Amino acid sequence: MIHIKRFVKQAITEDNGRGDLFYDIAPDGKFTAKIVSKSNGILAGVKYAETLAQTEKIKVDFLKKDGDKIQAGDILAKLEGKASKLLSSERTFLNMLQHASGIATMASKFVEKLDGFDVVLLDTRKTRPHLRDFEKYASRVGGAINHRLGLDDCLMLKDTHLRTIENLAEFVKIARKRISWVTKIEIECETFSQVEIAMEAGADIIMCDNMTFQQIKEVVKYRDEKYPHILIEASGNINLDTIQEYAKTGVDAVSSGSIIHQATWLDFSMRVD
Repeated sequence: MIHIKRFVKQAITEDNGRGDLFYDIAPDGKFTAKIVSKSNGILAGVKYAETLAQTEKIKVDFLKKDGDKIQAGDILAKLEGKASKLLSSERTFLNMLQHASGIATMASKFVEKLDGFDVVLLDTRKTRPHLRDFEKYASRVGGAINHRLGLDDCLMLKDTHLRTIENLAEFVKIARKRISWVTKIEIECETFSQVEIAMEAGADIIMCDNMTFQQIKEVVKYRDEKYPHILIEASGNINLDTIQEYAKTGVDAVSSGSIIHQATWLDFSMRVD
């Protein structure tokens, strides 16, 4: 909750600058307004908008909650407060809700594609600077599971890391002694030979990066026969058109950065009564 308050205060400061020029000459008295959707999708951003309202002393009543399906024309929230507060906060309210809802809507589309498969949908760290918590939250609202929030969540060795390591098995042994007992080690692989080395070295998770469907099936078969405890993740240019084919390979998870970085904002507006 602390990071939400900090995020909201920074957003207010960013938009108001040295002060909204309308603020001191705004009409007195309280006004009511509503936030209306012009799009179909999944609503997200409510907890951030509620914190904004509390910070700006605006009364808000959300008629929909995070994760609800919404349609064009739906009234999402009713607000009451001073004109100065309502209008200086208008764009911040809308930006938060539209941005988060766009990501949640995209995530939900991926989740729908995985219906019937025993496969987890993961997002990635491909987020906008300073917006990771916000964007990852929106992804969760849409039904995805966060992969890593940061570099301290899991020791993940990508191709760039592997170029610096001479002996992978020895490196994993050293890593096991230095990281938490519950921390996982994930190794990115692009070929079957890399998979064999990574599994033998002691990886907890194998990321099949940009492999063909057939290659991934072979990795899954090999895992099932020799290392059934290891998890398999498919990654690399996974989109709504291809995700089901990846799910059919038998992997445990699929990850896609497009859940967040390709999401389109939903269209909302604020209307003063």
